[in-house]
Amino acid sequence: KKGKHDGVIAFGGGSALDLGKLIAFQAGQTRPVWDFEDIGDWWTRANSDAIAPIIAVPTTAGTGSEVGRAGVITNEATHTKKVIFHPKLLPAIVIADPELSVGMPPFITAGTGMDALAHCLEAYCAPGYHPMADGIAVEGIRLVFENLPKAFANGKDLVARAHMMSAAAMGAAAFQKGLGAIHSLSHPIGALYDSHHGMTNAVFMPYVLAFNREAIDERIARLAAYCGIKGGFDGFAKAIVKLRKELKVPHALPGLIKGLDMDKKRKALIADMAVVDPTAGGNPVKLTKKAALTLLENAIAGSV
Repeated sequence: KKGKHDGVIAFGGGSALDLGKLIAFQAGQTRPVWDFEDIGDWWTRANSDAIAPIIAVPTTAGTGSEVGRAGVITNEATHTKKVIFHPKLLPAIVIADPELSVGMPPFITAGTGMDALAHCLEAYCAPGYHPMADGIAVEGIRLVFENLPKAFANGKDLVARAHMMSAAAMGAAAFQKGLGAIHSLSHPIGALYDSHHGMTNAVFMPYVLAFNREAIDERIARLAAYCGIKGGFDGFAKAIVKLRKELKVPHALPGLIKGLDMDKKRKALIADMAVVDPTAGGNPVKLTKKAALTLLENAIAGSV
């Protein structure tokens, strides 16, 4: 306001993009940002005319925030991640240049890439009818399997980097259909332990996949066939574990969060946070507190 600027250039990874978008959004509002959480029609509380236009320039390939109508921000008072939504949070212009992502170290390349995979996979598995989102998600998953290992091995592979930027945007476009328990569990872990969001998603992925099997067996078999993976659901689950290993993703939470020590009270808190997370409703199998606790304990023990 003081500089009389007429817009915001959001530059960086997913968190930076979200923050830039929320600055453009919040600069013209009189209510606290928490009043615009993605609940019902809360977004209509905002003064739409006061939202500054946004140009998004991603430097990672994961969240897809550059093509999203929301921003995620942590409420440090409650240690919870909140999703702020408004149609005008969708950037007016996106400059997705893979050359801007070549400086990502392998850990961030893997984590952001697995976030894109989680978005596509959970959107595809979410209940409901949205064939357009499904089609985008399926191709996004194929792109990740084919290109993330290449980008991880050689950060200067511009073709792989470009395909990963596409996969990230595709994931964000697809997850309007919904997300699921991977994110429901990842969000409280990230808020409480400051773990990398994409890597946390990657750790939870095989455990949640196994939990959802009864509801997604046939869908995953079709997905596996499209991706050229043999063996239906089991083959796809093995491919996920193989991809994680190739990307040096820890198989269990203690490998990601050093010195992790959770008592029953902390586990119960995480389970409580998971079942009320906005993404929980998109899981193909109802996420109860008991199920969330079991998934958390499996991810701690490394037991799929």
